[in-house]
Amino acid sequence: MTAPTSGPQRRTAQQYDPLGAMRSRPLAIVIGAAGTVWALVVSVFNRDVAGSPGLSALSVLLVAASAAVVFTASSPFRAPFPRWAYTTHVALLAAAVVASVAAQWGPDRDAVNDYMSLLTATGIVMVAPYRPWPDLVVGGVVLAAVDAAAWGAAAATFPFQVPPVVAAFLASAPTLVLTAASAVFAWTFAGLAERVQIRAGSYSVERAERDGIAERVQRDRSRILADEVAPFFAELRTRDAITDADRARARSIADGIRTSMVAAADRTWFEYAVVTEGGSAATIDDPDGLLATLDTDQRTVVRTFVRAALRAPAVDPAGIRVRARSGNVEGVDGTGDRAGVDAADRGTGNRVVIAIDLVVADSDVGIHRTFDPYLAVLRVTFPDLEVSVRPSSLALRFSYDQH
Repeated sequence: MTAPTSGPQRRTAQQYDPLGAMRSRPLAIVIGAAGTVWALVVSVFNRDVAGSPGLSALSVLLVAASAAVVFTASSPFRAPFPRWAYTTHVALLAAAVVASVAAQWGPDRDAVNDYMSLLTATGIVMVAPYRPWPDLVVGGVVLAAVDAAAWGAAAATFPFQVPPVVAAFLASAPTLVLTAASAVFAWTFAGLAERVQIRAGSYSVERAERDGIAERVQRDRSRILADEVAPFFAELRTRDAITDADRARARSIADGIRTSMVAAADRTWFEYAVVTEGGSAATIDDPDGLLATLDTDQRTVVRTFVRAALRAPAVDPAGIRVRARSGNVEGVDGTGDRAGVDAADRGTGNRVVIAIDLVVADSDVGIHRTFDPYLAVLRVTFPDLEVSVRPSSLALRFSYDQH
């Protein structure tokens, strides 16, 4: 992944491990759905006072809305989880706390119906893989403060066995505890992932690719020597004289070696990666060699996707087309409907846009099943990734700044 500009403490588990976050997403969905159902059941069957059914319904709707925000924003194809979504999630839960307490304004004789003090806690747990630890702390403290204020005010207005200060503390404690746990998880995960990346960088992917390219060049030259040069010299040794035909053949072999060496020198790391995986029939349209400007982490992600595509039985290598342009490039669907880059990307001259088109003999569902994990990683590495899935075709478009 591309190194963050704000330090590892600002990076999320989703950005370090998009596949892990993708696998943990069902847990967030289950927590959100269970919280909504619990709020509905308690509001209907376990009310302390008659209160306001309308406010009770509003609190349930707010809980459901917060869960919907997390469900939508945690999609791997919308990664990384945006701050506005997290802020909206926290605001909806805070509003649900106020609505819930107001709906049953009166003596709090049954702690079971205080469901929002626990849902604000699980609300922070839901988003732990998607936001950095400072955001989790701020959101958790805000929700804990709302819990304390709401239940403290109710306890002060309607005294019942428990002092207002204790009621406020008990209401905020679950959120504070789970917020601390979520923040520790996010901080620890980011620190460990950063150290792993540093260690892995001691032998960079770029160096490994360079070594692999050099090895392939050596194999190509050895093959030419074994298949053409050696037999030719062996044949000359049996001759008493060298003829014009021999000289012409020698020139032809020399031209072939020279052409091969020039082609090897001009071939990019991406072309080698494609050819190595059996994609010699693929079309690579990169006249300016822009693919060489991808950084090491970006190369790793792109190469992994291409390798998966070439190894997929349903993908026709001859139907793979890769285009790299500086500035504008036609849309991912090939029709020009989304042609060009965003206005913010125009005019800089340093933006590279890549479009990858694949012919896949599979249905939409089958294409998603095969490529969703790789697209999730691409989405984190290239936030502007656009994906178009149609029967028998997959098209990608993304951009990055030249390095």
